[in-house]
Amino acid sequence: MRNSLKAAVFFSLAIASLSFAGCTDSLEKVVLSVDGRQITAEVARTDGQREHGLMGRKQLGLSEGMIFIFDRDQHLEFWMKDTPLPLSIAFISQGGKILQIQDMQPFDLRTIRSRFSARYALEMNQGAFQKLGIQEGDVISFPQNFSR
Repeated sequence: MRNSLKAAVFFSLAIASLSFAGCTDSLEKVVLSVDGRQITAEVARTDGQREHGLMGRKQLGLSEGMIFIFDRDQHLEFWMKDTPLPLSIAFISQGGKILQIQDMQPFDLRTIRSRFSARYALEMNQGAFQKLGIQEGDVISFPQNFSR
């Protein structure tokens, strides 16, 4: 009986660790562009990937981030649970227009809600949009094979 309990616990932990690893290590990456400036973004498509986001991440390059894809336009909500990096988030329309950019603080559990319905959200280091000259109203170009 004890051996079967140990085996069940081991199996459960192994599955959980594989699921967690899949959320962070093997995400698809795409190159987005805004007026010739390029951003390399990890893609969060599934509920699990979106839920995990950049939690635990300790660094991002200036032109790196994570793009969150949703199935429909909606008011999006984000928080910084277990996220040690100060980030900026851009809420983006289905057509790629940046609707809103807002800063977020590390470990903040308050919800940041988009002012408008959006299809995507792009998180980058806090201030990266400004440093790259990207602002509200700019349009992000997605790669040709980027299935939304």
